[in-house]
Amino acid sequence: MSDQPYQGGQPYQGGPYEGYDPYQQQWSGYDQQQYGQQAGYDPQLTQHWQGQTWETQTHASVQMPAQAEAGYPQPQPFEGQYQQQYAAAYPAAPQPHTQPQPQPQPQSEPAPAAAAPEAGPEDEPAYGPATLGGNARITDAQRARLEGRSPIIEPGMQPALLTAVLGLLLAATAPVASFALVVPLVLLQAVTAAGWFRLNGMWPARQGIALAFAGGLAADVAVLAAGRDHVPAAILGPLGVWVLLSLVLQLRSHASPDERMYGLMATVVSAALSILATGYLGADPHAVSVGAAAVAVAVLARALPLPTLVSVVVSLMAAAGAGIAVGGMTGTGAKGAALGAAAGVCALIGHRVASYDYPSRFVHFTAGVALPLSAAAPVVWVLGRALG
Repeated sequence: MSDQPYQGGQPYQGGPYEGYDPYQQQWSGYDQQQYGQQAGYDPQLTQHWQGQTWETQTHASVQMPAQAEAGYPQPQPFEGQYQQQYAAAYPAAPQPHTQPQPQPQPQSEPAPAAAAPEAGPEDEPAYGPATLGGNARITDAQRARLEGRSPIIEPGMQPALLTAVLGLLLAATAPVASFALVVPLVLLQAVTAAGWFRLNGMWPARQGIALAFAGGLAADVAVLAAGRDHVPAAILGPLGVWVLLSLVLQLRSHASPDERMYGLMATVVSAALSILATGYLGADPHAVSVGAAAVAVAVLARALPLPTLVSVVVSLMAAAGAGIAVGGMTGTGAKGAALGAAAGVCALIGHRVASYDYPSRFVHFTAGVALPLSAAAPVVWVLGRALG
């Protein structure tokens, strides 16, 4: 046998040449079969390598047999032991290469999250608190917006009771003395200023609220100093000055032009309502008693669980009846019916305004309480002087 490798185009004759691995047949036979059975592979699918340059990345991995998928232990420890024994027995032979173990693939789609149970209406508060960030729980106003319902949410019976109490205080203190009337009047002006700002979605607006309330106090002082004979000048003077102060306040603001315009309008209207409420202080005491009592009765009747049209009619009739009753006690007579009905109309307008644009609970207990009385103040002053 020649030691030279085969050269030429003749087929090779004779025994194995030098490059032939005598252990290849042994490995491809018995050992391959045994190794494949131990490792969990099919010997028919085992790769036959030709040298040491075989790349595992270019070959597809075989599928796991059924027993491996059923939860049987993986053969990695035995496979490493077998390779060490094979390397010790045949140091010159290349190491057998095994197929890479297929790894279980993670699920590509996550399991759908369980739907959170819907909270029942009885588990939720009626209205959310007035906060900067809003309330995380859905309120009646938010639910109405989502369902496409009317933006009108009426204050209800509790604010109506507070309005009635404040109106009765005005009616009771007016015949006593002007300084006695100032106490419930100042409370009315404070609630009016805060409620109007919150009704317009501006909170906190401490400077605007303080400015509007200060305008009401200035008008009260002016009326008390000038007397009932000079009420128009005592009211219009502070009103003009406070409009100018509101403009100066917004010019000093660093907000955007749109926000400054909203703030200017809210401040002017709030100051105007607070100042016009001083009309109770300048009106005839008997007219104040009739008008305030009519507003109290009208708001209570409007809060009854009746259809809207029926509730409005009942409210106006109740206001006129209260005017007649209180007018009879104060000497106004039948004129009290007209004054009471007019005050009732103004009260319903203020009630409607406080119900608009999904108001919060804070709005209902400020604007909902004060606006019916504040809106009726100019009418009480005018009709009180006209009816004599």
